[in-house]
Amino acid sequence: MGSLPAAANWTDRASMAGADPGNLSAALAAGAAPGAAEGEWLHLLVQAGNLSASSSALGLPAASPAPSQPRANLTNQFVQPSWRIALWSLAYGVVVAVAVFGNLIVIWIILAHKRMRTVTNYFLVNLAFSDASMAAFNTLVNFIYALHSEWYFGANYCRFQNFFPITAVFASIYSMTAIAVDRYMAIIDPLKPRLSATATKIVIGSIWILAFLLAFPQCLYSKIKVMPGRTLCYVQWPEGPKQHFTYHIIVIVLVYCFPLLVMGVTYTIVGITLWGGEIPGDTCDKYHEQLKAKRKVVKMMIIVVVTFAICWLPYHIYFILTAIYQQLNRWKYIQQVYLASFWLAMSSTMYNPIIYCCLNKRFRAGFKRAFRWCPFIEVSSYDELELKTTRFHPTRQSSLYTVTRMESVTVVFEPSDPDNSKASRKKRATPRDPSFSGCSRRNSKSASTTSSFISSPYTSVDEYS
Repeated sequence: MGSLPAAANWTDRASMAGADPGNLSAALAAGAAPGAAEGEWLHLLVQAGNLSASSSALGLPAASPAPSQPRANLTNQFVQPSWRIALWSLAYGVVVAVAVFGNLIVIWIILAHKRMRTVTNYFLVNLAFSDASMAAFNTLVNFIYALHSEWYFGANYCRFQNFFPITAVFASIYSMTAIAVDRYMAIIDPLKPRLSATATKIVIGSIWILAFLLAFPQCLYSKIKVMPGRTLCYVQWPEGPKQHFTYHIIVIVLVYCFPLLVMGVTYTIVGITLWGGEIPGDTCDKYHEQLKAKRKVVKMMIIVVVTFAICWLPYHIYFILTAIYQQLNRWKYIQQVYLASFWLAMSSTMYNPIIYCCLNKRFRAGFKRAFRWCPFIEVSSYDELELKTTRFHPTRQSSLYTVTRMESVTVVFEPSDPDNSKASRKKRATPRDPSFSGCSRRNSKSASTTSSFISSPYTSVDEYS
């Protein structure tokens, strides 16, 4: 496919980029008589091989065999030297290793530590699972196919390879979108209840169901074609390349443009709220603590989203340009451009664990625990504490003072009262908003005007940090 790994256009373009015109010509000359749609696809395939002037006039009619041409006149310009293959193999191998192990560690950190099981982190588990799966089951297979233009993995895996990448990327991007919407609701409208664990699981399940439905045509129309000396895996649409192109434009809109637009709007509003609404002067410690924690989470997720957008943009541009200007498939360096754009898109699966480790202290503590067997990794007592149950967060005032301000009982002696038996009366102090415990009194009025993003009865500092 044109927009996601190993989906239709990938298999098409990969085979187009690395096709051996000699083998194709020999197969067609031996009497291959493809149907109309398949003949058009094979015609593009032969064009991609950059045939010589004499062989480019084959024409490949839909129901007649192509005239034979001497193989001496056919050249495969996409054969790469061994050193270049080794470099590309190393680059793709690093992506797969870091993405798979990094995301598996992220999943372990969240599921194995009760303190990490928040709404946001459940979506991060879904995101990590999608990225690890795509790296494990898609990246190297597509790289091998793009490099050799030979499908070694059978018909069933051909269908899976064209189906699963769209599913995984859809799940990844909409997990990020769900996090953005959840952050928006928690910060802009904190008085509404947060998603429960059950509701979060329902949202994640719905994301996967929609992903399966979107990718199903890729599985339905996938096929392999066995030719003399060559096996191809591709998606043959009933109405030909135009239908194929339309489908993948829809996919690009649904898995790239629309979710990025939603996240751009939500994070812009959240950013303006968090970075533009701080109360000047001496305000409560809890306000500053929550504001700082919320900013860290939002900043981390913005970096994740921007990284995804940058990594996938070149590949989407590549697909659109090569689909519109098909002569680009005959360009001498088009295979290198494809491999580079494909590598950048796949590398998006390995950056998230690195971002979490660098920008979140609890994930950093979790990675230290995972790699504590390394001689240069030391796990401190503070790191151990970060992953345990919620810690007490001290403020400037003592905990006793904070409690007595929230709910205190004061004994007041009134000498003017004639009844000595009632000389002592208990008056309950007016309860204060617990979200402002520890705030200075002179700023309590101004602080109340910004309570919409300071705290909520459904959130805590522990959830954001």
